[in-house]
Amino acid sequence: MADKKIILTYAGLKELEDELEGLKVVKRKEVAEKIKEARAQGDLSENAEYDAAKDEQAEIESRIVEVEKILKNAEVIDEDEVSTDVINIGCKVKLMDIEFDEEVEYAIVGSMEADPMNHKLSNESPVGKALLGKKVGETAAVDTPEGTIEFKVLDIFR
Repeated sequence: MADKKIILTYAGLKELEDELEGLKVVKRKEVAEKIKEARAQGDLSENAEYDAAKDEQAEIESRIVEVEKILKNAEVIDEDEVSTDVINIGCKVKLMDIEFDEEVEYAIVGSMEADPMNHKLSNESPVGKALLGKKVGETAAVDTPEGTIEFKVLDIFR
C-alpha cells in the first residue's frame, strides 16, 4: 500500500528539514553523552539516568524515522504558482464570518502544517474542505455541533 502524500508549503518543508538536522546532529550527540555519563556511574541495572537516556534516545530515533518518512512522502506546493481564481492549498483567504460579522484571514495548508491558532487551516479540516474550490463572492457553509457556520469569500491571494 502506498503511503499517503503529505502536502507541505516550502516553509513547512524547511521547518521539517531543520528539525531533522537538529535531531541528527545535536540531539543524538546530547543523548549519547548522557548515556556515556550514566554508564560511567557503574551498575546499569538500577541506573535511572541510564534508563531515562535510553528512553530519550528511542524517542529521538523514532522522531527521526517519522520526519524522514514525512519528507519522503511530501508534495511541496509552490505558493507562487497557486491560482488565486479559486481557493486551494497554498493560498491565503480573507473571509467574512457572517454570524459574527467580522473579517478573518487564513492560509490554506496541508494537514501537517495546520495551526488554527496561527490562522493556518488544514485542507482536510471541516472549514478547509468547505472553502476549497470557492471563488470570491461565494459562501461556504460548515456544519458544526453548534450549528452551521457561514463564511463569505472576500479575497483570495498569495
